[in-house]
Amino acid sequence: MKRNRWSAKLYLVAVFAILYAPIVYLVSYSFNSGGTMRGFDGFTLDWYKEVFADTRLLIIVLNTLVVALLSAVISTILGVIGALAVHRVRRSRNRNALLALNNVLIVSSDVVIGASFLILFTLAGVKLGFGSVLLSHIAFSVPIVVIMVLPKLQEMNPTLLDAARDLGAGGWDVLAKVVLPFIKPGIFAGFFMALTYSLDDFAVTFFVTGNGFSTLSVEIYSRARQGVSLSINALSTLLFLLTLLLVVGYYWINRRNGKAAAGPLEGRP
Repeated sequence: MKRNRWSAKLYLVAVFAILYAPIVYLVSYSFNSGGTMRGFDGFTLDWYKEVFADTRLLIIVLNTLVVALLSAVISTILGVIGALAVHRVRRSRNRNALLALNNVLIVSSDVVIGASFLILFTLAGVKLGFGSVLLSHIAFSVPIVVIMVLPKLQEMNPTLLDAARDLGAGGWDVLAKVVLPFIKPGIFAGFFMALTYSLDDFAVTFFVTGNGFSTLSVEIYSRARQGVSLSINALSTLLFLLTLLLVVGYYWINRRNGKAAAGPLEGRP
């Protein structure tokens, strides 16, 4: 048993080392004064200063954050509505069909999704830019929110709804005071996942981005094609830290909600 445990731990260490080694390499060389990734000559913050001194890049960062926040908020609202609609379907065959349609955008290739949106916007006469990127991010984020919220709805005891109705609560009161508070962890999880996916997406955004509008992922790709510059490392490091903060924030809120839910139960006999 002990040997199996050590083997499992070593396997996990090896997996995480392989996953995070490129990120550590990228981050460490963002502080290299040599200007290349072939040898570390000394510590410097010049590449970060170069990033913050680039006005065009700061505008792109603002574009990325606006798109991510708007798409996360809108997709969370639509995803909650979609999860409620799927949960209300009684026949399992119809429910499974709706879930299959919902999961298409999750399992489909990003290249296929991006090309499909590009063809759709071209045929519809939609100008590529902020609007097309926002609509695309909302579209692929909604199924993620549905997947996050639906399990919490399935965990909810139907007797809670019956008790609320017996006490005189209307349909809106049941939704606002019983259902939404119960599924709040799933809503937060869906929001943070949608926000993270929007910040990190490249393939779909690359297809639907027009002239004069760009996001961080597309900008990093464009700069990397022009040649190796450690400002790309600095920019990628900042983006990684932002994503890491979002993940930590999600777990902190989830843990806090778990403690708040467990608190009243601890006092019961």
